[in-house]
Amino acid sequence: MGFALSPIRLISPAFEHHGRIPRQFTGEGANVSPPLAWNDWPEGTRSFAVFCHDPDAPLVKPGAYGFTHWVLYNLPAAVTTLEENTQAGTRGISDFGKAGYGGPMPPEGHGIHHYYFWVLAMDCEPDIEPELPLWQFLQQVEPHVLGMNRLIGTYQRG
Repeated sequence: MGFALSPIRLISPAFEHHGRIPRQFTGEGANVSPPLAWNDWPEGTRSFAVFCHDPDAPLVKPGAYGFTHWVLYNLPAAVTTLEENTQAGTRGISDFGKAGYGGPMPPEGHGIHHYYFWVLAMDCEPDIEPELPLWQFLQQVEPHVLGMNRLIGTYQRG
């Protein structure tokens, strides 16, 4: 299937689809990852990954745009929920230059940004090394992606 939307449903008890992300999950608050859950994954799913990307960020670099806030992978198929400030999985490198979650914190006066939380369902149980940036992680798993979908949250400073 590759990188096409599928029937997977990604939700958070902390915010609605296209709703405002609560401050505690942002760089202006506790800066902890929000709770997430997913269902309706494709048959044959053996693992999951989650990442968060802000396409509204004014950052363009070779081969990429926006800002990656979170890369989390090596989640077994039995893991279909993540608690707030999760310690599950393997952490990749965000565009903050560190492993783990970095919450929304758009530039002041830049308006509302949209944060795409993605879940990927894969047909394998990868053992991918820690601290990969998003693009390297996606290169490794692309042939194994069975389905994906997203939950979009918004945030504006101030």
